[in-house]
Amino acid sequence: MKSKLLFVIVAGLMLACQPGQQHDEESGPASIELFNGKDLDGWHADVPALDEDSTMTSPFIIRDSLLVSLGTPGGHLITDSTYTDYTLEVEYRFAGEPGNCGVLVHASTPRALYEMFPKSIEVQMMHQNAGDFWCIVEDIQVPDMETRRGPREEWGITEGKARRILNLTDSSEMDLGQWNRMVIQCVQDSITVTLNGDLVNHGFGCTASQGHIALQAEGSEVEFRRVVLTPNRHIKNE
Repeated sequence: MKSKLLFVIVAGLMLACQPGQQHDEESGPASIELFNGKDLDGWHADVPALDEDSTMTSPFIIRDSLLVSLGTPGGHLITDSTYTDYTLEVEYRFAGEPGNCGVLVHASTPRALYEMFPKSIEVQMMHQNAGDFWCIVEDIQVPDMETRRGPREEWGITEGKARRILNLTDSSEMDLGQWNRMVIQCVQDSITVTLNGDLVNHGFGCTASQGHIALQAEGSEVEFRRVVLTPNRHIKNE
């Protein structure tokens, strides 16, 4: 009897220690380092210009243990896996000139807008505009929609439409060269964004609730030192 009991206990411990275990009852979901500090394992790039000239340098590189978006040629670095219900922490800075970049959540169909941007919701990182939402063939609502998006008849999610939804504050960014900490929480059809501890946007009624995560190359050099995802519920791997 004792040997059978010992076998059950050992077997249970072995199962509990299997790799890929995401959480336990006490500690909750385990965080996932989407950027490992060494290479781009777990990511793939979609850069339209490379279709025409494969000798061009990819805009996404590793330098001094940082993930760097060089800004050009334009494109996206996209996670291989898709995710739903999570908190994403991104630490970034414009080390040289201030410029433009963004984090895309719930990304799906590639090159759905302007033959460049994947279908998604963009959380803007552009200097002095961080936290804006941009609707990219997906949509989201916020309080005071007409104040923050413009006249209702101009709203849309495709080329030529009012796709930008202004953030709640433009004063939450650190000075140029300092690290910013952006936290994006995606729960069902809502997206909440904080920047350096300040609430900068909250949307609801999003038309997507899962997809890839993407980082942009959009004209400016940006450094990332941390891209960490903590699942609230589960992860869907492709």
